[in-house]
Amino acid sequence: MTVWIERELCNGCKRCIQACPYGAIELEEGKARILDRCTGCGACLAVCKQEAVKSDTRPREVPDFRDRSGVWVFAEQREGVLHPVSLELLGKACELAEALGQEVAALLLGDGIGPLAETLFRYGAQKVFLVEHPILTHYRTLPYTNVIERLVREQKPNVFLLGATHIGRDLAPRVSRRIGVGLTADCTELAIDPEERILLQTRPAFGGNVMATIANRFSRPQMATVRPGVMEAREIPENQGEVIPFPVELSEEEAGTVVLERVKEEKKRVDLSKARVIVAGGRGVGDRAGFEVLEALAALLGGVTAGTRVAVEEGWIAADRQVGQTGQSVRPELYVACGISGAIQHRAGMMNARYIVAINKDPRAPIFQIADWGIVGDLRDVVPQMIEQLRGGRLL
Repeated sequence: MTVWIERELCNGCKRCIQACPYGAIELEEGKARILDRCTGCGACLAVCKQEAVKSDTRPREVPDFRDRSGVWVFAEQREGVLHPVSLELLGKACELAEALGQEVAALLLGDGIGPLAETLFRYGAQKVFLVEHPILTHYRTLPYTNVIERLVREQKPNVFLLGATHIGRDLAPRVSRRIGVGLTADCTELAIDPEERILLQTRPAFGGNVMATIANRFSRPQMATVRPGVMEAREIPENQGEVIPFPVELSEEEAGTVVLERVKEEKKRVDLSKARVIVAGGRGVGDRAGFEVLEALAALLGGVTAGTRVAVEEGWIAADRQVGQTGQSVRPELYVACGISGAIQHRAGMMNARYIVAINKDPRAPIFQIADWGIVGDLRDVVPQMIEQLRGGRLL
């Protein structure tokens, strides 16, 4: 792409200079001039009101995707048990499919896992592509990728969603590369643009400092992974669906790996995604003793404690209780944020809570922007008062 300036049209307004992210435009004798470091990104074209910035690049045409239909969910299962994120994704897939006027389908791979289709129907699937083979009993990258690549090429889905689990994070990029489409990882929100009818995929970007919304206009299916606990599973008891068997021929040679033994290590990890009440602390808690006070409040509310990344790094709370972009995503009925400023990295993990109560000394703290109730004050004064009133039955 070549960009140049029609000097007779340029009025030296400097809009193109301000818009250029690479500093590749300068003013020379009152007129803009393109420098050698120009990458041809085109940012200057849209801001020039005089139409003095020219380019030889033709606008990219959006292909005709009318043959693409269906919102697909990879139904991840391990030893015959569905991962909760699969049901959560089906809930969101139903919303997306309704907006598009298309069907929801689930991909179920394994061996002897046919009965799981009924559960998938109950949570919104209208079709289940069932692929059973002994080689698919345990997840292995190449066999799963080969099968899904074939399915996608034959059935031509419009949207394909996977959970951002250990398996999903390994599988999704492999599949996207094979079929030549983009992939948006760790999304926190998915929606359909009402005008273009494409998938809008929102995720944290630039280290979690901003939320970026990404759209894929030029390839299908539109692929995204979503972290467990972000979406909400919705049971639809009356829903019925169709099981579509998909026969495959696989060999151990093409699998690339051999499962010799499966070793389960029991970890005492707190699953915050199932908690109905969470009392979380941040930098403002100050120390481990401060978290002991929060634990007392959580016990009275019938909940558990959690913390921000700072609280974990300071050793005030265990790493398995971290909420946020690099921790767990939660959606409790009640989330009490104590001494948490509300950085976007933390909000990405808890903003789907039904009710949020924020306690902070700083009235300008970002956490108040998403809180249902805010208390401006020192948590060392506020939390003990809450505990006292709960014990006296005055807040129940």
